[in-house]
Amino acid sequence: MADALDFTDRATILVVDDTPDNLQLMSGLLKDLYKVQVANSGERALKIVKGEHPPDLVLLDIMMPGMDGYEVCRRLIADPKTRDIPIIFLTAKATVADEEMGFELGASDYITKPVSPPITLARIKAQLMIKASRDFLKDQSAFLESEVARRTAESGAIQEFTIQVLASLAEARDKASSNHIQRTQRYVRALAERLADVARFAGALAGEQIELICKCAPLYDVGKIGIPDRILLKREPLTPEEFDILKTHTTLGRDAIEKAERNVGVPVAFLKCAKEITLSHEERWDGSGYPQGLSGDDIPVAARLMAVADVYDALIGEGTTHEQAVKTIAEGKGMLFDPDVADAFVAVAAQIAEIVAKYPDTGGATAV
Repeated sequence: MADALDFTDRATILVVDDTPDNLQLMSGLLKDLYKVQVANSGERALKIVKGEHPPDLVLLDIMMPGMDGYEVCRRLIADPKTRDIPIIFLTAKATVADEEMGFELGASDYITKPVSPPITLARIKAQLMIKASRDFLKDQSAFLESEVARRTAESGAIQEFTIQVLASLAEARDKASSNHIQRTQRYVRALAERLADVARFAGALAGEQIELICKCAPLYDVGKIGIPDRILLKREPLTPEEFDILKTHTTLGRDAIEKAERNVGVPVAFLKCAKEITLSHEERWDGSGYPQGLSGDDIPVAARLMAVADVYDALIGEGTTHEQAVKTIAEGKGMLFDPDVADAFVAVAAQIAEIVAKYPDTGGATAV
């Protein structure tokens, strides 16, 4: 009874030998089980193996005029396109040193002449089964890698979608200018990339951290969803009591993200970053900000970047020119803003202006 799954069914075997009688002998032995190709020289064998229809296994004589079997083996193993094709040396060279040489070159097996048909067929089948299993695992691995990549991209897209929806809701309630999210996210990226090579930011802005910060940036004001309209939309100056309520948007946003994280049940890297930005983007370098009154390096790096981006965009949204807004950021160096972050903003001011021009308010041009 045939195997339920026979990986070797009608595999193609290339027989390489300079002696016609040997080619005929091996062809007769193999033809009922496999598709057989023959080559009477090493050069011819390489052309066949590297052709459109390469064999599944090579039976290779060693002693041939011109290119010998050892050299054929070296070239096949050296080529990434052919290195996985099993090679069985079929030769009259029968010393231990000869066998060692064959295996050192990368051959899968070594059979000495005169051949025993049953042993030769068994060893050919064994190598074909090994190759078929290896190919199957390679295909499965490739499939799994592509599936993981697809699902990772899908998960990232869902995260991005969720973040954008939440940020848009907060923006709509606050009646923030159109494209505000797009601009601030790109300001943060420009700042992060500028600061990545600064020694004191090496850890916080290394590897994928910049992408993580940029992904979370739009959530910075999500807590404003919880602020009453009478305060959030008030045109007149807020009373001290009303301002105290407005300031809670930082903790409201952080708490909402923490609740979502608990509901998920597992720690999520981007949520940690989102909490830092949401809670601490109103902190100031000199400790005059809120809600915790943090100062200096106690303020998370992502929040320091967001603080500058938010203030700048608020200024141009009120009609301040780009040049004046940049000057205001520079003047806040060491007081409101991390000195290095303020310097970086000034350094990328031209790039910031390009972002403003590319993502203007749809209701009218933003001042530049």
